[in-house]
Amino acid sequence: MSSNPRPEGPTGHDATPGLEARVRALEEGLIGLGSVVVAFSGGVDSALLAVAAHRALGSRALAVTADSASLAEVQRAQARDLAQEFGFAHRIVETREFDDPLYLKNDEGRCYRCKTELFRTLLPLAQAEGFAHVAYGLIADDLEDFRPGHRAAREAGIRAPLAEAGFSKDDVRARSRQLGLATADLPASPCLSSRVPYGTAVSAEVLRRVEAAEAALRSLGFRELRVRHFGDLARVELGALELQQLGAEGSPLREQALFAVRQAGYVRAEIDPAGYRRGRLNDALRLKVVAAD
Repeated sequence: MSSNPRPEGPTGHDATPGLEARVRALEEGLIGLGSVVVAFSGGVDSALLAVAAHRALGSRALAVTADSASLAEVQRAQARDLAQEFGFAHRIVETREFDDPLYLKNDEGRCYRCKTELFRTLLPLAQAEGFAHVAYGLIADDLEDFRPGHRAAREAGIRAPLAEAGFSKDDVRARSRQLGLATADLPASPCLSSRVPYGTAVSAEVLRRVEAAEAALRSLGFRELRVRHFGDLARVELGALELQQLGAEGSPLREQALFAVRQAGYVRAEIDPAGYRRGRLNDALRLKVVAAD
């Protein structure tokens, strides 16, 4: 357990309207579970859930990180560091979604198959060790996006305490700042497979290339980014402010960024002028649904 003093409740400029009530609802919901295994990727949402579960349930909460080729090393390290800092029980287990040819095919069911494998791993673990529930870091905002993993969670009876308490992303970040979580202001960090367009096969080699390219960009100081994989082409998406800082065509920083991505294994690299937008690769699926209607 960290010895640093941490605020106990929502106060000051970090609080979002109604946050105090949602924090109480989250704490009460977790206590009501009795005991829980938390699916803990090391990202913003699951980090808050893991810490909140530890605060509410102590040793009756266990955070478990699923390790596979789709988990970036930076997230694996974040998960380990946060567990050590806050003193909560943490375990890393291997999941085997890459053994599923349908997952590797990377159609619109990829996330569903990934979450199905995750919960297929966590549920027996929870049962064997006497934990009453398994929970994951879905938030209220996620219900507005294409989330096939949520269907897998419903089918498996997985709880979503943050969403159940009405937490938005702003709430998660505000509460994380109050508790001193290093993840509070980090960009969203879905799995590496989310960088590969649907219909393009996923492989460990492809994801290592994506991970290396993103790591190279972070080493240049970029924070909000995605490297989208299009075969030999890497398309770089940056947050609005970082896109402005990048400069015009031919600027030294832009050329340095493109060179770094090519050095990671891509023949070509380009900067997406539209910048980063959450869930961009889901647009094709939305168009498919509209066309079907």
